[in-house]
Amino acid sequence: MLKLAKYLKPFIFSLVLAIMLLFGQAFSELNLPNYMSNIVNVGIQQNGIKKAAPDAISLDGIKLMTTFMDDGEKELISENYIIVSSRDSNEAGKAYSSIYPKVDNEFYVKKDVDKNVSYNLDETFGAAAVKLVYVLQEMAQQNGTKDTLGLPTSKNIDLLNLYLAQPQLVMLFDSTDPNIYENLLLNDDNLKQTGIMFTRAFYNELGVDISKSQTNYILKIGLIMLTIALLGGIASILVSLLSSRIAAGVARNLRQAVFEKIESFSSNEFDNFSTASLITRCTNDVSQIQRLLMMGIRLICYAPIMAIGAIFMAVKKSASMSWIIALACIVLICLVIVILSIVMPKFRAIQKLVDQLNLVSRENLSGIMVVRSFVTQEYEKKRFELTNDDLTKTTLFVNRIMAFMMPMMMLIMNGVSLIIVWVGAKHIASSTMQVGDMMAFMQYAIQVIMSFLMISMIFILVPRAQVSATRIAEVLETKISILDPEEPKQFHLDKKGLVEFRHVYFRYNGAKEDALKDINFTAKPRETTAIIGSTGSGKSTIANLLLRFYDISQGQILVEGVEVQEVKQKDLRSKIGYVPQKGVLHSGTILSNIRYGNQEASDSEIRNVAAVAQAIEFIVEKPEGFHSTISQGGINVSGGQKQRLSIARALAKKPEILIFDDSFSALDYKTDIALRQALKEHTGDSTLIIVAQRVSTIMHAEQIIVLDKGEIVGSGTHRELLRTCPEYYEIASSQLSQEELA
Repeated sequence: MLKLAKYLKPFIFSLVLAIMLLFGQAFSELNLPNYMSNIVNVGIQQNGIKKAAPDAISLDGIKLMTTFMDDGEKELISENYIIVSSRDSNEAGKAYSSIYPKVDNEFYVKKDVDKNVSYNLDETFGAAAVKLVYVLQEMAQQNGTKDTLGLPTSKNIDLLNLYLAQPQLVMLFDSTDPNIYENLLLNDDNLKQTGIMFTRAFYNELGVDISKSQTNYILKIGLIMLTIALLGGIASILVSLLSSRIAAGVARNLRQAVFEKIESFSSNEFDNFSTASLITRCTNDVSQIQRLLMMGIRLICYAPIMAIGAIFMAVKKSASMSWIIALACIVLICLVIVILSIVMPKFRAIQKLVDQLNLVSRENLSGIMVVRSFVTQEYEKKRFELTNDDLTKTTLFVNRIMAFMMPMMMLIMNGVSLIIVWVGAKHIASSTMQVGDMMAFMQYAIQVIMSFLMISMIFILVPRAQVSATRIAEVLETKISILDPEEPKQFHLDKKGLVEFRHVYFRYNGAKEDALKDINFTAKPRETTAIIGSTGSGKSTIANLLLRFYDISQGQILVEGVEVQEVKQKDLRSKIGYVPQKGVLHSGTILSNIRYGNQEASDSEIRNVAAVAQAIEFIVEKPEGFHSTISQGGINVSGGQKQRLSIARALAKKPEILIFDDSFSALDYKTDIALRQALKEHTGDSTLIIVAQRVSTIMHAEQIIVLDKGEIVGSGTHRELLRTCPEYYEIASSQLSQEELA
């Protein structure tokens, strides 16, 4: 996978931007449960009151609360609260009257204080409230009743009774061992909640509209949550857009790189890869990489951020319940490891089966006429079904295993939620946790589990993409056996069109014997050199070596006085017009196929080479003439027409050397003769090399090379070879009459 990382380099800015947006999305997702907790805890349970220290309190209220404070705490209160009056006629007095309508005399108002002082005030009032509640409970026990003057079961504390009972409360407080309060004051949540309970009572005493404050608080937090959710949604959309563009761009560049690499392959490299495999690597395998990037950019970065952030936030909410998340993580990790150990080998098998399916499909479709002629459709169906069934079974096995993961994740998620509620309820009962905090903790636990689910999806994508990346890298890292020289030479102008084979030996990779042995001949301009021999004698191999599709094992091949290894492949092949055994046409038109060899060829030149190739007759008979459509592979023209169009394409190139590799086999005798005569007149100074099976095609050549088992067994004209070469005579006698042999 790392071998292909360089293809991400052009998109590094987009990748960094996507990661930054992912942090923003994760930040919004992680903060939403916290705000939800505030709505439940503060907005609902605390009526929107956030501070244990009230912003305003009556004189009796201050007197009651300071009763349970030490000297330092009383001093803190006196420093940060001032006495004001609602009877003042100034603006401040009018404001106090509107906010605290039940006050008709003086009361205390908290000064503007910084964060630290505000915290100390909250702690002080909370501690006083806890002590007061304890004293009330002690008083109720001494009186043998359950009445605690409205505490703490009622939201409406009876402050009047508390004020009346203050002397008794003071006496009981002073007689209580101070060490008892130390344990009561250890729980910060209890301090805050108890303090806020009294603050709510003090606000009611002053006539504060608590319902309005509560509504305003909930609306404010709700608006913040909507804003955060909107920003997170925008970040998510942008990340999806960027990841899609990055994935598509990398896939485009990979396909281009693979295609260009395949284009540079020599025949040696093509022998190591099947066509079906190369197609799969260029399409399906690249798609796997694209899919990984498209989802991986969002998941690989987002899932760890969410997992770490959610764990941190959950522990912050309740460290004592963090073992629940740890247990869930351990179970999830074990589940992912077990599943991956099962499916990873199957991912490799799937890609190989896709190769095999493509191979069977390609063979069947390209050879459909043979299949039908031998009535083997049923055999091919069974062959396809066998491969298809193997792929289907393997894919279904993987999908079933992966389908097992989701219900297991849901089971773990629901189990974790149940444990959190069970444990959290006990904490709430003991006042060590609030309901909103438990709900937030549950949300963070779910986020952790969902993060692991996303990570598991990554582990599903990565192994398959890893297999595809390895297969793509195999193509990209394949060493090309035929390379251009570092210092290429130029052709000799005085030897234009001259071809020389000097003691050439050649052996295919993996073969035990040479395919060609000591090949020596010269093909001269303005002459036709023919090569004939039995099947497998090496005729086409000579053409492939001349074009440098393979490199020779020993000897020299010279074109225009220079060895073919010493010139650029492009320069060498630009001098050669090649017509292969099997005519290959591209989808397009007749005109585009003929002009394929020379894009600068004029319409008159195209028409001329078509006439030489004996193709003009069937072209003009078509309704659209040269603009008639050619289907992929030329399946809408006959074999003879395909060969003639291939010949016209080679002629349009105007090469110095023309190679016809058994290119007249599909032509009738009359067309063959007419074509050879036209070629002789049209090619002029060009060197013609004709590889043929039919003696009639080459009998008028100036030089005929006879091959047998990779060796030259005869060389000369037709008449000379009939007398001197038994192998040639045997071939000729099997094709010509006695009169023609005479």
